[in-house]
Amino acid sequence: MTKHKKEHRYIPFGIKIMLTYSLFIMVPVILIGYAANVIFTSSIQERTREINLGTLAQMKDNIMYKMEDVSRISGMLYFDSNLASYLRHYEEGWVSYEATTKQLLPKMQTTVEAASNKMRLAVYLHNNTLPEIYHNYNNTDPLNAEGPLFDLYHISRIKDRSWYIDYPVERYGETMQWKQVEGDTKFGHISLLRRLVNMNDPITLEEIGFVRISLRLTDLLESVDSEKIGQGTKIFALNENGRIMFSSGDTHFKIGESLSEAEMANYWAVEEKIPQLNWKLLALVPTDIMEKATDKVKLWTFLICLACFVVFSLAGLYISRFYSRKVIKIVRVLDAFQEGNFKKKIHFKGKDEFTRISFALNDMGHNIDGLIQEVYMTNMKKKEAELESLQAQINPHFLYNTLSSISRLAKFGQVDKLQRMVLDLAKFYRLSLNEGRTVIPIRNELEQINAYINIQKTKFEDGMQIWFDIDPDILRFTTVKLILQPFIENALEHAWYGAQINIRIVGKMEGDLITFQVIDDGVGINPEILRQMSDPIERVNVGYGVRNVDERIKLHFGAEYGVRIVSKRGMGTSITITIPARKKDIEPERPI
Repeated sequence: MTKHKKEHRYIPFGIKIMLTYSLFIMVPVILIGYAANVIFTSSIQERTREINLGTLAQMKDNIMYKMEDVSRISGMLYFDSNLASYLRHYEEGWVSYEATTKQLLPKMQTTVEAASNKMRLAVYLHNNTLPEIYHNYNNTDPLNAEGPLFDLYHISRIKDRSWYIDYPVERYGETMQWKQVEGDTKFGHISLLRRLVNMNDPITLEEIGFVRISLRLTDLLESVDSEKIGQGTKIFALNENGRIMFSSGDTHFKIGESLSEAEMANYWAVEEKIPQLNWKLLALVPTDIMEKATDKVKLWTFLICLACFVVFSLAGLYISRFYSRKVIKIVRVLDAFQEGNFKKKIHFKGKDEFTRISFALNDMGHNIDGLIQEVYMTNMKKKEAELESLQAQINPHFLYNTLSSISRLAKFGQVDKLQRMVLDLAKFYRLSLNEGRTVIPIRNELEQINAYINIQKTKFEDGMQIWFDIDPDILRFTTVKLILQPFIENALEHAWYGAQINIRIVGKMEGDLITFQVIDDGVGINPEILRQMSDPIERVNVGYGVRNVDERIKLHFGAEYGVRIVSKRGMGTSITITIPARKKDIEPERPI
């Protein structure tokens, strides 16, 4: 048990700093604060005006961005040559229905969905063979209606409207107009008006339709907020006639009213024009806001000076010199801990917080180093136990199958075959046991496979054919044992396609990797089973041999290595095993 050390009385570090500040910094702070307040107060009016102008410009830019976004969306219809071609087909029946359902309506839906704000799209067509598809709004706000936010009309519905008749002459890709038409004023909307022209005839620019995109003024002008400038400020959006279209702040004005000079007497005005709308933003800032701003400057001057007095004081320099050495030592120890060196120690003289910190850091480093060693050894033992457990799970399965074959040979009196199989089985297990080693030379793994194949040839005779394609360079490296035999066994048990099966075993170098392949021309693996074998959850119940080899390889070499399967029904299966190319650093012998 750790004994509690006797606490020593000392002046806390924070109190030492506060006493020093009180003695050496009060006078400089007062002088700096007074000088700063005089300088800031003299420039507050000009600075406030610049800030307000910048804020209003940002609001205008935000409005222009939203207008450009709607213009871009209208361009999806305007510049679509395929859409223009469909709108000029005047065939009724199936052609008209297909053009509407497969081209026009999906295009309108895509256009509406591309908007960042809720909007309603109305398209008026000159082509009367295309049907009208629209909603009956019953004199209600169209943007509050349910269902698709677009309508399809014939041009005859607007050909007598003044806003359509007076629409400007078309200039390719440029002509568009923002205007309140139809019920926009009633519902607080504004619309972008734009023609659809024949893209195949850029000279005459024949009109084939008309587009109206409506959105709420509140969405377009949502960035207009008087709180962004200051309390008591009022902001108005005025149209070309000087009438109020939108207001923010504590105002009693209604939409459509005008501002008088008397109402603006106690304010100073800042305005910003919106060219595309021919509107302007007008901000009315109370004249007493300057006094409030001056008070704020005084407060902030005091706070800033209070925060900066440490930097400009002799007391701060003295304290930083005095204590920086101890802090640097602590940082160096922490850096060593971060790099994994927990043996570094630190010692301070005295009876203060730094001494207690040094004791705590030394104890912590010692404890962490011991815990790391303990966890490392535990993980190593756990990994070794997992490898041995997985290894032990393969041999009983193979032994059971072989003993069954020996039993059949004995039953039918085939003594010669029985003797060969027993000798090959003994050789197989001699190589498999390998004096208790988990990692063996690749040469031994291939000898073990030869012993296993000899056992199976006694069983299947001419029904199986095995070919080896082994790169001699890989024989000088090592592998986890028994990584090939389970796949050959699976092929001989499950892959027969008729009375003959051919298996090819390939081993080769690929850079710093060694890859083995076991390829057969059997029936292949069912796609559902193959999917389950690659699923981390479902593979528990299928592909035992594959999972066993894959887990043993990953446990020993790392997660980037293992087994990969490619199979196609009726064509066969290819198993690829990837391991790193490591030299013969065989682990020391262990008792069997």
